[in-house]
Amino acid sequence: MVTTDSVAGQKPRTLHRRAPASHRPLAVRPARRRTQRRRRSVTLTALTTIMLVYTLLPLAWLAINATKTQQGLLSSFGLWFKGFALAGNIHDTFTYDHGIFARWLLNTLVYVVVGAGGATFLATLAGYGLAKFDFVGKKAVFATVIGAVAVPGTALAVPTFLMFSKMGLTDTPWAIIIPSLISPFGLYLMWTFSTDAVPAEILESARVDGAGEFRTFFSISLPLLGPGIVTVLLFNVVSTWNNYFLPLIMLKDPNWYPLTLGLKSWNDHASTVGGDVIFNLVITGSLLAIIPLIAAFLLLQRYWESGLSAGSVKG
Repeated sequence: MVTTDSVAGQKPRTLHRRAPASHRPLAVRPARRRTQRRRRSVTLTALTTIMLVYTLLPLAWLAINATKTQQGLLSSFGLWFKGFALAGNIHDTFTYDHGIFARWLLNTLVYVVVGAGGATFLATLAGYGLAKFDFVGKKAVFATVIGAVAVPGTALAVPTFLMFSKMGLTDTPWAIIIPSLISPFGLYLMWTFSTDAVPAEILESARVDGAGEFRTFFSISLPLLGPGIVTVLLFNVVSTWNNYFLPLIMLKDPNWYPLTLGLKSWNDHASTVGGDVIFNLVITGSLLAIIPLIAAFLLLQRYWESGLSAGSVKG
């Protein structure tokens, strides 16, 4: 476009008007974006479905076969019902071999309450102390904790057995409880969680007001550490409840067996000369053994999720 108010002796200026936005080329077309989002959505849905089936299929098999008798278990498809003998199986599970299943269940509860509870308490104290206090050798402690997390528990089972054997603690509940009190992963998790969950300003204010360290911890810090404590507790409960290898080498008396080792001994009856074939009781007992864990996760799920995420969020 040429301007009409040109100055005398000068060439008229030409102004170029920009094209409307509707005529500009799009950097990324909306249709292509929608197609990409749709493809990602389908892929994620398929992967989630596969993981869901992979996770729930063994549980469904366990629940279905716990409703069958021994004969029905061996003569029917594993993922379909044949009769409904769940009540009878539960009764037989608790009464078989003089009701030893109830003893195994009680042993497991004791190991979890004392072992997992104690491990959570010690991890909370140690993690809080390492996060909020400076002392000589703190870096060495950190390296030791990281190294302990990397060592699998099975690698320490034999040395632990030899040490407990010299102290005369094998074939006793202490052989299961004492090793369960040590949780390097729980300590590390509480260490990282306590760093951000308890602000330093609150601790300084409590100290200025004359509160001691223990009073500050139990009155102020402990409520703030609730989500992390629940998270560590769940990990320790699952680890202690499913513990198998340590009781296997530590215990000989069936009266001290946990559920894992007791159900394995029932399963071995089928391969023993003159032993009872009680696969239906093994399956029913396995179903009963996982119900407390499922209930714990459902009841504490919101604390568990917040505990996992809070440690990675800066306050």
